[in-house]
Amino acid sequence: MRFDPAEQRMPELGSAIGYSFRDPSLLKKALTHPSYSSECGLERYESNQRLEFLGDAILEAVVSDYLYRSHPKTEEGELTRLRASLVFEAALATCARDLGLGRYLLLGKGEERSGGREKPSILSDAFEALIGALFIDGGAEAAGQFIYRFVIDDIDELVLLKDSKSAVQELVQRDRDGELRYETAGLDGPDHMKRFRSDLYVDGKLIATGSGHSKKAAEQDAAMKALKILDGRK
Repeated sequence: MRFDPAEQRMPELGSAIGYSFRDPSLLKKALTHPSYSSECGLERYESNQRLEFLGDAILEAVVSDYLYRSHPKTEEGELTRLRASLVFEAALATCARDLGLGRYLLLGKGEERSGGREKPSILSDAFEALIGALFIDGGAEAAGQFIYRFVIDDIDELVLLKDSKSAVQELVQRDRDGELRYETAGLDGPDHMKRFRSDLYVDGKLIATGSGHSKKAAEQDAAMKALKILDGRK
């Protein structure tokens, strides 16, 4: 197996999350993308996919328990909507970026060249795999503490991430009856790492600017920033 500098940095991640793995191989597996395992001649099950499967189930269970307990009068449909706003790809990728998870990933050379360390799908999968590794190494308590610290404590931000475009539209129409418009364009860069910029205008006035790896992501980012401004949040 080839040496990868990311592997040498992995102990830093343990410090960042405040957990020391009894079995460091679990941490390594959680950060091993299938492209890397394939390139190194390993079986597919030796990548992080099995841990991702486990982590996904644990994340959903912990978030469901939190929402059930913290919203005693909320009906099932709304609880489901709230849970979906916390466990979807973009939200988990945001949590992963907050941890700097991308710099610890083991990626195949092709995935590395294509900007894999910033891809939301890869980051969200690794984040769930990390939860799975914590569960196996430290049990439900270790996984739960991680989820509360890096997901549930940011619940307000993550909910906005999913609903920001519709929420800012409702706010503008309710309070101002104004015209909301996005101007979105691709920035310079190769196709596999292209970024987009989106300017959000209300009644012709620039309110916020967002960016992302797709037009939709850039508009969501602009909407989330605008929502905080228009709704008085900082």
